[in-house]
Amino acid sequence: MIKSELVQKLAEQNPHLYSRDIEKIVNAILGTIGDALAQGNRVELRGFGTFAVRKRDARTGRNPKTGDLVAVSEKAVPVFKTGKEMRRRLNPTSPGRATRRSTTGVS
Repeated sequence: MIKSELVQKLAEQNPHLYSRDIEKIVNAILGTIGDALAQGNRVELRGFGTFAVRKRDARTGRNPKTGDLVAVSEKAVPVFKTGKEMRRRLNPTSPGRATRRSTTGVS
């Protein structure tokens, strides 16, 4: 889903709001998350996941075309880790899945 599809879906679910207002809200949320990450902060959305920044150390890479060694500088990269509730939504327990049995022998 792209941002315009998200705005459209939210507009359908909230007909009392204008699409342009929903777009401003979505932009404000994403901008705030981006600003927090740029400052090195962590953003946690309960039930959804956590955005954070990790540092990648400087290293020596290789140019894939020529094979020459290339110095790659240190970088900060955004990372996302899904929340427990989101993982459950993505991987629901199937009805045929075996359950844990008691190790005491008593059911």
